[in-house]
Amino acid sequence: MQNPLGPRTDYQVRIPIYEGPLDLLLDLIERAELDITAVSLAVVTDQYLAYLHSLQESSADDISAFLIIAARLLQIKSEALLPRPPQREQGDEDLGESLVEQLRLYKRFKEIGAWLDSRQQAEMRTYLRVAPPPRIDPKLDPSSLTLLKLMAAAERAFARAADKEPLGSVIAPPTVTIREKIDLIARALRQLRRASFRGLVGDQSTRLEVVVTFLALLELIKRYRVQVRQETLFSDIEIDRLEEWSDDAEMELEFE
Repeated sequence: MQNPLGPRTDYQVRIPIYEGPLDLLLDLIERAELDITAVSLAVVTDQYLAYLHSLQESSADDISAFLIIAARLLQIKSEALLPRPPQREQGDEDLGESLVEQLRLYKRFKEIGAWLDSRQQAEMRTYLRVAPPPRIDPKLDPSSLTLLKLMAAAERAFARAADKEPLGSVIAPPTVTIREKIDLIARALRQLRRASFRGLVGDQSTRLEVVVTFLALLELIKRYRVQVRQETLFSDIEIDRLEEWSDDAEMELEFE
């Protein structure tokens, strides 16, 4: 390491724990090979001042170099002696940041207060509502209810119910029989000799009519009156007539 005090100087530091060049003392301290707290910087400074007084002439470069090393030693020792701020654990509140945030909030409130005061002085007392009005759930207050009011409300409710037609006058849904659907299939096959199930039920048939028509078709298949086929799954069912039968033929229907 080059001597910052100059190559011609023979200045040596002599303290109880070290004896040698000043620049080497700084190097040992920076590499943590020597405890800075055990070094008296006042003694080092006094020795150097005595050394300068012994010289016939002193160089400004030598003095500035010593000041640089002394300042560095003073910084290292102050960092070692002064207490360090406590380490905050994760999640702990930083008191400094909390104080700064409170000051910012206080400043914001002061600015808003000054703005409101200026509007008050200018007699501008109307303000735009930005947030929607709060929703208030209605609550039933039974304190104003009386027995007479409850009786009147009940009479009005029963009067509305009396306006409805009696149950006996309600029109019942039309009934659909298997025999009627057999006749329908017979008439369709008598004209075309071939029909389809989708053509028999049509687009306006109810679910009940579709089911009853299918049961009638199964009855005719069981009695070998018709023959059906279906090419693919969920495709239309084609119906062919196998033999003639009279309209007045009696059938003991299993589904009836």
